[in-house]
Amino acid sequence: MEALRHTINAFATPTTIYLSSVALFAIAMWKMEIVVKPLVMIPVVIVTVLGTIFALTDDHFFKLVTLPDNIPITIMLATVGYFTWYALKKGVENDKRLSENRPLIEQEQDRRVMTWPNLVYIEFICLIAITVFLIFWSIGFQAPLEEPANPTVTPNPAKAPWYFLGLQEMLVYFDPWLAGVVFPGLIVVGLMALPYIDPNPKGNGYYSFKDRRLVIGYYLFGFLIQWVLLIVLGTFMRGPGWSFFGPFQEWDPHKVEALTNINLSELLWVKLLNIGLPKNILLREGVGIVVVLGYLVALPPLLAKTIFKKLYQELSFIRFQIMCFLFLAMLSLPIKMILRWTINLKYIVAIPEFFFNI
Repeated sequence: MEALRHTINAFATPTTIYLSSVALFAIAMWKMEIVVKPLVMIPVVIVTVLGTIFALTDDHFFKLVTLPDNIPITIMLATVGYFTWYALKKGVENDKRLSENRPLIEQEQDRRVMTWPNLVYIEFICLIAITVFLIFWSIGFQAPLEEPANPTVTPNPAKAPWYFLGLQEMLVYFDPWLAGVVFPGLIVVGLMALPYIDPNPKGNGYYSFKDRRLVIGYYLFGFLIQWVLLIVLGTFMRGPGWSFFGPFQEWDPHKVEALTNINLSELLWVKLLNIGLPKNILLREGVGIVVVLGYLVALPPLLAKTIFKKLYQELSFIRFQIMCFLFLAMLSLPIKMILRWTINLKYIVAIPEFFFNI
C-alpha cells in the first residue's frame, strides 16, 4: 500500500492531472452515448468508492478531506458529478427517442402540477430539512476560525476562500490584471451569454445532447475543467509556498521547487540567438505580439473554414466572432499552464515597463 501511495504521488503532478482530465473530458464528449450507460458508470462508481476508501486510510488525506473548510467541497464534487451525468444521460436518451420517432421523456412523464400548494409545500419542507441539517452540521463541526489577524505573521499556505481558489491558481500563470479581472469576467460573461450567442432552439424545454454537443461541451469545459478542477487543485494539492503536493504527501513547509521561469523574448534572443535583449520594446517582444495577435485574430477565420465550419454557417458573423474569441480566451489558460509546466515559459509578451504582461 505504501508503494502504491508513492506511485500515485509521483504521477500526481499538475501536468498529468490537468492533461488527463482534459483527455477524459474530450473522450466523454466524443463518446457520450457510451459513457452514460450504466454498464460503464457502475464500474466507474465502484472504482471511485473503493479508491476513496483506500485514500481515507492515509492519515494526511483523511485529515485534509475532513477539514471543516473542505467538507463542502467534497460534497460539491459528488453532487456536481452526479447531476452532470444525470442531465447528459437524459439528453442521450432523448436523442435516441427522437431517432426512433418516439415521444420525449418529458412528453411521457408529464408531471406538471399547480404551484400552490404542491410546489410551495415541497419547498417549505426542503427549507426545514436544510435548516435542520445545517444546525447539526454546525454542532458536529467546529467553525474553521483562526486567531485574530496578525500583520507580522503570514499564514502558509495563504489561501483565498475555496470559491476563489480557481482565481488564485490562475495567478500562477497570468498577471493579476488578467487572472483577477479579465479572465474571470470573460468566463462568467461568456457562460451567461452562451444561450444568446447560439440561439439554437433544439433542446429548449427538454434534455438533448446530440444537437447541442459543441455548445454543451463548451459550457462544461469552462465550468468543470476551467473552474471546478482549479478549485480542487487549489484546495487539495496546493500546500505551503503554493507548492504542489500529491494526495498522500505531507505538506512540508520547507519544500522549495527550484524553477527558472523564462519569457518568450528571453528564450528567443538569449537562449536561441545567444545575444542580449534588444532595448526596443517592439523588437524585443515582436514575436510574442505576433503570436498573440495571430492566436486571437488569424485563428478564428481558420476555425471558421475547418473545425467550426458548420457552426459558422449557423451563426451570424458577429456571433461567431464573439463565441470564437471567448473560446480562444478560455483555451489560453490550459495552453499557458502547459507551457509553464513543460518549458517554464512565464510570459509570451513581457512589457514590465508598462505593467503589461501576457
